[in-house]
Amino acid sequence: MRRFTTTLAAGLLLTLTACGGNEPSTPTVSKTSSSPEPAATTSNSPSPTPTDTTYKLGETAKVTTDNASFTVTALAYTQPVKGPQPPDPTTQGGDVWATVEAKVCSVSGITLTVTQFPWSLAYADGTVVKVTGSTGGDLPKPEFPMDQPIKNGRCIKGKIPFPVMNNIRPERVVYAPEALSATPVEWTIPKQ
Repeated sequence: MRRFTTTLAAGLLLTLTACGGNEPSTPTVSKTSSSPEPAATTSNSPSPTPTDTTYKLGETAKVTTDNASFTVTALAYTQPVKGPQPPDPTTQGGDVWATVEAKVCSVSGITLTVTQFPWSLAYADGTVVKVTGSTGGDLPKPEFPMDQPIKNGRCIKGKIPFPVMNNIRPERVVYAPEALSATPVEWTIPKQ
């Protein structure tokens, strides 16, 4: 039961603790400057939806929901990662580890709780690789945390491991928490 509850809670980027009786409005996502400071990410220009924009690695998206405003960045993608590899491709789904270095900053609103679960990798053939939910041990460090609260004005950064096949490279990093409904944020992974 604990695993189910943790997985359900981890599927959300935000733990929405505020009460409200209104219908939620559509979250918005907009491109920000490359400045890492949350205060420098405000913009008065119209907000494109992620379906209109695919970001480059290192570019920051500002996300605004009814309850919070935050920034999210896929900083880098590495495949393969040096060090110990997944023990068995048949159980983990890949023969090498790849990592996405990610950063989330809380700008305003409720306290955010971040996790690895909204992140995935997308391939040209439609295949999607999700995180395993494994942490600790020999996984690449520093790890992006699981269920970590962030106060306004603070950021969380770390590496998210994915078991992938060494001979195939994904096209995109995808960030899709439930708070964004049908509007995931995507970053293009450069070809080698």
